[in-house]
Amino acid sequence: QEQTQSTGTGDLQGIGCCKGVVRGRVKVVRRPEEVYQSEGDILVTTSTDPGWVTIFPSISGILVERGSLLSHAAIVSREMGIPCVVGISGLTSRLKTGDLVEMDGEKGIVNILEQDER
Repeated sequence: QEQTQSTGTGDLQGIGCCKGVVRGRVKVVRRPEEVYQSEGDILVTTSTDPGWVTIFPSISGILVERGSLLSHAAIVSREMGIPCVVGISGLTSRLKTGDLVEMDGEKGIVNILEQDER
């Protein structure tokens, strides 16, 4: 995971909830129990609830398919200072675990830098 400066208009667009630009590998997770080792990964999921909070300290960014500025992931990411983008249509069908992305939590932009072999 690296802190960088965002470039481009983004392959995916959502609502930026907590500022910060992060580059890293994504981990697509449907339920919090599925996370076994996520240190520094960028979490990709459809939605979050309070059951996800224990995972947040070990991740470098949060990308969520559903949500708004007042959704769970948005509020908790701001409290914890973790870059976050929510409301990204088609997110979990576009990204797979292992893909390399750069996300901008302020602009709501996600650039796909490298896609893992399917």
